[in-house]
Amino acid sequence: MTTYDAGQFTLEKVRDCVWEIPKEGDMRVPARVLASEALLEEIVEDKTLEQLKNTTHLPGIQNYAVCMPDGHQGYGFPVGGVAGIDAEDGCISPGAVGYDINCGVRMMRTNLTYEDLQGREEELVDKLFANIPSGLGGGGIHDGTKADIEAILDRGMDWALEEGYAVEDDLAHCEDEGHRPDADPSKISQKAKDRGTNQIGSLGSGNHFLEVQRVTDIYREDVAAEFGLEADQVVVLIHCGSRGLGHQVCTDYLRDIEQTHQGLLNQLPDKELAAAPAGSQLAEDYYDAMCAAINFAWVNRQLIMHQTRKVFEQVFDQSWEAMEMDLLYDVAHNIAKKEVHTVDGEDKELYVHRKGATRAFPAGRPEVPAAYRDVGQPIIIPGSMGAGSYVLRGGERSLEETFGSTAHGAGRLMSRTQAKNEFWGEDVQDDLREQDHIYVKAQSGATVAEEAPGVYKDVDEVVRISDALGIGDRVARTFPVCNIKG
Repeated sequence: MTTYDAGQFTLEKVRDCVWEIPKEGDMRVPARVLASEALLEEIVEDKTLEQLKNTTHLPGIQNYAVCMPDGHQGYGFPVGGVAGIDAEDGCISPGAVGYDINCGVRMMRTNLTYEDLQGREEELVDKLFANIPSGLGGGGIHDGTKADIEAILDRGMDWALEEGYAVEDDLAHCEDEGHRPDADPSKISQKAKDRGTNQIGSLGSGNHFLEVQRVTDIYREDVAAEFGLEADQVVVLIHCGSRGLGHQVCTDYLRDIEQTHQGLLNQLPDKELAAAPAGSQLAEDYYDAMCAAINFAWVNRQLIMHQTRKVFEQVFDQSWEAMEMDLLYDVAHNIAKKEVHTVDGEDKELYVHRKGATRAFPAGRPEVPAAYRDVGQPIIIPGSMGAGSYVLRGGERSLEETFGSTAHGAGRLMSRTQAKNEFWGEDVQDDLREQDHIYVKAQSGATVAEEAPGVYKDVDEVVRISDALGIGDRVARTFPVCNIKG
């Protein structure tokens, strides 16, 4: 097959698992989809391709707009979308980052084995649920003051270290060491800060979760050893973002950009792609505000990890240090960052927008933490709560193919409304426990139904494509044991 008929779009096959909508009309660059034919059949079911094509109209976009194998319809910009946009002559788009700024994942290792957990699953899931705030609204691990919020937005994980919520090793194993120096708390509205004050250290709702997992498969033993992973090991995966604070930042800047840069907005096929021209005051302000929200999200995940360590200490009656509960890595997947990439043989500074996409830098890239620089950046790709998750490492072809990016998860197949019509939460919980020995605890049955395994694409296939294309190499696979959700 050399073309794929997707109704209003005809995709041309560039090579295996790489499909292209050729540049035409007002498109500034082509649009590319990285997917097998099986995944493509799911991607074409919603507005993903239309949104991807719309993205190609953004000023300064380089090479092509890219959709990852887990791509699906989002707000203006598809989830699973990546765009590298000239930081001097282009623009920055809050819609291409998303409302949950620095939604991301972190994985914590332990020296426990699955056997150590067996028989304690219910106690563990109950204690995690009781001690880690989740769900809509307020309530966090740390009761924040105005001074706390300012410090968190400004200093990120450095604040957590000073307050006793982190150790130096945590910072060394976090993307950007948990701190974006461009952050400027003064660029964030008081309303956004107020929303964040009582949510410091909380999972939130939707697809956010904390999951205790066991390592089931090792694919690259040398890299797994560098990551500190081995078969049957217990690990903890945390997935959440910047909560109401990040949502408010996006809302505020979308409104301001729509009012201030109407001329640019009129050039775009979708107002949800609203963008501020590079070099404009709003572009600078949004970038500084976004970096501050990124810092908040890293602290949020750090406090949840801190609390998880305390719960494990209670359940297993030993210190977290004795259980070697160390951070493997924390990586963002809703973000725009200034990065230098080679375009047409020339190094350019770009705003790399990743919305539901993970940075995937290969070995040697200076941004990769020193501990992993020789093997490549760890990538964490969660599946559904009934399927495996994956640890990958940045692939050698990621820089030339995807601006150093890969997928961020399995990707949704169903809307939340459809999921609640198809599944009954209590039945999903019972089936997972009885058939797969997975213990799930959530604020409501509706939340479980919205996140049922059948709601998501095949994460194995998503990761297979990433590995085959050389943008993110499989290292290890994990499987759920306990899961808590908002």
